[in-house]
Amino acid sequence: MANQKICVFCASKEGNDESFLNVANELGAKIAQKGFGLIYGGAQVGLMGQVADAALENHGEVIGVIPESLADREIAHPGVSSLIVTTDMHERKRQMYDLADAFIALPGGMGTLEEVFEAATWTKLGMHRNGAYKPVVLLDYGEFWQDMIRFLDSQVSAGFVSKESREIVRNADTVDQAIELAVKFPQSNE
Repeated sequence: MANQKICVFCASKEGNDESFLNVANELGAKIAQKGFGLIYGGAQVGLMGQVADAALENHGEVIGVIPESLADREIAHPGVSSLIVTTDMHERKRQMYDLADAFIALPGGMGTLEEVFEAATWTKLGMHRNGAYKPVVLLDYGEFWQDMIRFLDSQVSAGFVSKESREIVRNADTVDQAIELAVKFPQSNE
């Protein structure tokens, strides 16, 4: 379990509420305290920077993955354990997905949404390395993800998403619950 790595999807912005920074801080700290490695988008700004700093402050392994085109714009984090600079966004996501055992999503924008759906789709289709089952957990702090959760549930009701596929994307109300759902998730695509 100590070698497991959790990839956190989140914004390179801070959002309009300081509590988003607080939950990013709590998540990064607890990932490190529980002995898991952190994989994330490599920036030192916004929620990304906060989650990385918190993990580092708690002596955690932090691997940042950032494309060349964003390294300056998002200000690549100089203090991470390892920084992987990729040629483009596709390679960035592939690296993050390959390195991670599970995913947790904090609040974020278009990039976070893309990562959530793509990682879940890869799990559904068995496209992760060795066909690994990798769950995606929405950390629904402050009910940030409620509209998405309702949308996903409506896709099941409409017959476009199976119940099994919907269960790849889990909902958590607390940091502890999110980590638990990420690391104790069934490891099967069946």
